[in-house]
Amino acid sequence: MPNDLVKPKVQLKFKENSRQVASAKATQASREFGGLKVRLKATWMTGDYDVFSRFMEAGAEQFLRRLFVAPGTQLLDVGCGAGQLAILAARGGAEVTGCDIATNWLESARARAAAERLKITFDEGDAESLPYADGRFEIVTSLIGAMFAPRPDLVASELTRVCRPGGTIAMANWTPTGFIGQMLKIIATHIAPAGMPSPLLWGDEHTVRGRLRNGIADLKFAHRKYEFDYPFPPPKVVDFFQENYGPVSRAFASLDVDGQQRLRSDLVRLWSAHNTSVRGSTHVEAEYLEVIATTYSV
Repeated sequence: MPNDLVKPKVQLKFKENSRQVASAKATQASREFGGLKVRLKATWMTGDYDVFSRFMEAGAEQFLRRLFVAPGTQLLDVGCGAGQLAILAARGGAEVTGCDIATNWLESARARAAAERLKITFDEGDAESLPYADGRFEIVTSLIGAMFAPRPDLVASELTRVCRPGGTIAMANWTPTGFIGQMLKIIATHIAPAGMPSPLLWGDEHTVRGRLRNGIADLKFAHRKYEFDYPFPPPKVVDFFQENYGPVSRAFASLDVDGQQRLRSDLVRLWSAHNTSVRGSTHVEAEYLEVIATTYSV
């Protein structure tokens, strides 16, 4: 057979094989990512975030107060957990919707709202694919929530999409060098990689500027302090986190007994080093990056 006839067939076969390899890789990547999402949901449904978040309400109040939310404002809280910020906003007269991937904490949030006779809509929803129409909300908040989603560019796009023109996107994100940033880094040294970008990059101004670009008219940053106050000493705080905070609980569960002891020692050392309280209690200040974005007006 002439070479000029053989060559096209070889090229066609090569292209076909390349497409098959690419398709197989895409399928494998899709399966792996699906597994990651399942693990993340299981992580955030572990522990008791309702109990955990009660100790963080003072910081949530401070964050919300700086937004000057007027009564009647349509506000979406992304990664609402057990409703700590959503309930505070509704008490002030805002028309509030909260969404989260952890369905058990949504049930807790609904129960809390019902107990106070607050009208709040709580939906199961992913920060990477929010179940709301374009421009639905005047203010979109995420208090230490959306930063943990695995695809930050999608998160940025979705937060912007559901915020109405001229509206506000407000985030609070742990910084890499702050106390919680240090705690998460300690945990990361004891467990397998999560297979996603570091959530702490949402606490870096340069990174956030790169993510919140399209549709954003103005972007402001401020470094704030979140105050953790517990009526028990640092070792008990670590136990409290292990019992009630999903990421810490799952980290301990993934280790053998020796690994758990080493992790606990490292965390107790960290909390003790930063504790400014006395007489058996704990007070630690954790830095976060406050992000206030204004979307373009029509």
